[in-house]
Amino acid sequence: MIRAGFLLSEGPRKAFAVLLAFASIFLFACGGSSPGKSELHGITSEIVSAAGKASNRKSTVTIHSETPSFHGVPIFGEPSIDNISVSVNDSLQAAAFDRALGEIARRHKMSIVESASGGVSRFDLALRGIRTHTIRVATPLRARVYPQAPHAGSPRLAIIVDDLGSDRAAGDAVLALPFPLTLSVLPHLPFSSEISEKAFRRGDQVLLHLPMEAESGAVRPEPDELRVGMSAQDVPGVLAGMLATVPHAAGVNNHEGSRATSDPALMGALMPALRERGLFFVDSRTAATTVAYDAALRSGVAAASRKVFLDDEQTPEAIQAQLDLAATDAIRDGTAIAIGHPHPVTIAALARNVAPLEARGIRLVFASALVH
Repeated sequence: MIRAGFLLSEGPRKAFAVLLAFASIFLFACGGSSPGKSELHGITSEIVSAAGKASNRKSTVTIHSETPSFHGVPIFGEPSIDNISVSVNDSLQAAAFDRALGEIARRHKMSIVESASGGVSRFDLALRGIRTHTIRVATPLRARVYPQAPHAGSPRLAIIVDDLGSDRAAGDAVLALPFPLTLSVLPHLPFSSEISEKAFRRGDQVLLHLPMEAESGAVRPEPDELRVGMSAQDVPGVLAGMLATVPHAAGVNNHEGSRATSDPALMGALMPALRERGLFFVDSRTAATTVAYDAALRSGVAAASRKVFLDDEQTPEAIQAQLDLAATDAIRDGTAIAIGHPHPVTIAALARNVAPLEARGIRLVFASALVH
């Protein structure tokens, strides 16, 4: 078995991928046989079985197939790559599964390249020089050990990542960050349910990122959103349809909504529907004229408001400055909520800058800890 772990910058990583693709094509052209579907299906079944045994049948496994590509161009005729996500309960189960993967690789004369990002381990398996499987193993946050804040009165900061649901890779990148996050997922998108399920299994908190009407002409309206003038009788049904695609949602925050959140009648219709479902509300404060927070409190819905947007300006320096501002707010007021988005630059900035915040005594918490 070949096992390695390494990090490459973006340019060399692309060049390396191209070289690997050339090598695979060369091997195939020189008589190397491409793995057959039945052979790969058998290996996938062994991996799933190993995950079950390692976790005493308590692991969660999802599989999706990926069409192989060369420099971004699909290669038809080659076997698909099985992407397998495994969620285990603790590090002992993860280690047992790691050993089982090694045995499977040896048995089938496969190579393994291992890497890790945050709390997710990745294993790329290749058979006869062709990558056939990528396995990601995640251990829930609640099963990991994190530095604790110095005392119970420490400043608390919740980071909400908005706009998830359209891009699986973006969701996986956010989930790989090794600290508690609140993930706000848009409804009715291709990966809304999948990302919500993964976040819940990992131990993160899920919100419904509820689309609401913006000011006229500000942005393109969403196909399904809360709009000013909507009947109060229709609001609960619209909300229910959205929640059906975002499982495990503990609360709601608004997506856009500069017009909707400023309308007392619409907010007055929404909040009782949230109360009946036991959901809290975070006002994203997309307009200074918002009445949503006050409407929530009047209806008996636990609520909070966003203090900082992290990535209106998408540069590492600007995002770091906004994180510092959120930390200052948390130190001054005791709590703060910051909202960002799954941009690569934002994810990189969080990975780099959250640990120093925790070292300053700021405790990262879920949004539910800051509502009242």
